[in-house]
Amino acid sequence: MGGPSRVPHRVAGLILAAGAGRRYGGPKAPVFLGPALRVLRGGGCDPLIAVLGAGARETRAAVDLDGVRVVDNPGWAEGMASSLRLGLATAARIDGAAAVCVHLVDMPGVSAAAVARLLARAHPGCLVRACYDGEPGHPVVMGRDHWAAISPTLRGDQGARAYLRQHAAQVTVVECGDVAAGHDVDER
Repeated sequence: MGGPSRVPHRVAGLILAAGAGRRYGGPKAPVFLGPALRVLRGGGCDPLIAVLGAGARETRAAVDLDGVRVVDNPGWAEGMASSLRLGLATAARIDGAAAVCVHLVDMPGVSAAAVARLLARAHPGCLVRACYDGEPGHPVVMGRDHWAAISPTLRGDQGARAYLRQHAAQVTVVECGDVAAGHDVDER
């Protein structure tokens, strides 16, 4: 059902895994990063980038990060925006990456099939967003043409929400509720 061979352009997988996980009771990366990496890889992302912050030492001890570009975010407490900014800057240094698939570490219901469905629409000018039963969610695929414009809009824990809202007419929404669940571990 659409694996790596169906991806029309090279798409880097970017997992935001730097948060403290206060509602969860501690950093989520040591528990959820391994499965999230497998989902992105299985969906066709290459290479993989993981942004770590809180619990980085524990994550490195618990998760096989071989072949993953690991970025430490010293400003992780500022919110998701700082991690996304670092991840996009890392992706920008990857030759041939047409887009980045941004995934949140705490969404274990996202499947490789959902990622592959999004990547099938990836290209340098794309904005592609998963939705679940009509509700927008993650992952989000952002083409290289948008990266420089997204970074200055990033604030706090909102990620690229404002940019996506501002460019809503350009966003391709892809229903993934039939192959994945779009809630995070705090919403169960």
